[in-house]
Amino acid sequence: MANLETFRTETRGWLEANCPAEMRAPMGDGDVCWGGRRFEFQSDAQRAWLERCAERGFTTPTWDQDYGGAGLSGDEAAVLREEMRALHARPPLLSFGIWMLGPALLEFGSEAQKREHLPKIARGEIRWCQGYSEPEAGSDLASLKTKGVEDGDDFLVSGQKVWTSYADQADWIFCLVRTEPDAPKHKGISFLLFDMESPGVEARPITLISGASPFCETFFDAVRVPQSQVVGERGQGWTIAKYLLTHEREMIGNTDSSAHGAEFDVVSAAKDKIGLAEDGRLEDQILRAEIGQLLIDELATQAHLDVAKAHIGAGGRVDARSAELKYLGSELNKRRMSLLMRAGGLDALHWGDGPGAAKAWLRSKGNSIEGGTSEVMLSIVSKGILRLPNLG
Repeated sequence: MANLETFRTETRGWLEANCPAEMRAPMGDGDVCWGGRRFEFQSDAQRAWLERCAERGFTTPTWDQDYGGAGLSGDEAAVLREEMRALHARPPLLSFGIWMLGPALLEFGSEAQKREHLPKIARGEIRWCQGYSEPEAGSDLASLKTKGVEDGDDFLVSGQKVWTSYADQADWIFCLVRTEPDAPKHKGISFLLFDMESPGVEARPITLISGASPFCETFFDAVRVPQSQVVGERGQGWTIAKYLLTHEREMIGNTDSSAHGAEFDVVSAAKDKIGLAEDGRLEDQILRAEIGQLLIDELATQAHLDVAKAHIGAGGRVDARSAELKYLGSELNKRRMSLLMRAGGLDALHWGDGPGAAKAWLRSKGNSIEGGTSEVMLSIVSKGILRLPNLG
């Protein structure tokens, strides 16, 4: 315990000395550091914060130092999160490479693949996207039709993916491809990595009801991919995909309210628009009670998430718990955004430029679809955690 307290003191001192003041405030959508070859930093402070954290391994604190991490234990990583939260420090880097691909590579990748890709992920040099869903393969993902035809030492990949988040801005893709056409559908899929600038790749943004275009249709026309870029074994893609999904769902379930921008603060919106009674409390008693319940649920969910992160950091697996975290986080965020609309009154309906409450509310509806619907998550929880009998 003494060593952990020493680590806390040292970490607090380092953060105080190295986190720019500009990076100690809530961030909006435009303030996120995604990294990648084409990413443009919003300020010198944003660049400096990423570079300092990457140099110390704090973008991927539990990864080995050989792979760009800090080699921290689960307890030390928890301390780092606590101290960053206390300082209101923004995440130096948000990355599908960190949340999803990195854990899959650590579990299934070759040593050469780990050394090639993990340090670049940790430094924010390469931005990744996920090639899973297809027009006819959503919940039944194993029915995917994107195929890889063997051609010497390569595959020629052809097909289509849909709802590919930020495919038009990503540098590389981790992609599920059918490479063994004669095998059963779950055993004929491989997990491939390739550059989005490869000839034959095209990403077309999809405009959503919110007006944003974070998702894309992605097309592959005989894209040449070396077989050396298969992660794990050929035909092992379904196993890797399921493992990766547990980390994706844990990421979606991360409800840390400190990461939300000030424009999405339900309490501030209610105070500004609803008004306060003489005793200093919100005049709308029902809204006051609902906001209080939301704040309690946010704290409880964050504590639950911290326990899960500590479990992972200590070498444990998330497994079915990822579905629980994903369900809790996505449903909680939908409640948060609905209350924000109520608290903001007519002003919350303003569309205009920038993110805005109305756009955030509409976007939150996708939380209970992406990464697996809430209904699917509850089914996983019922079987994997509660051990309820299958009545179907």
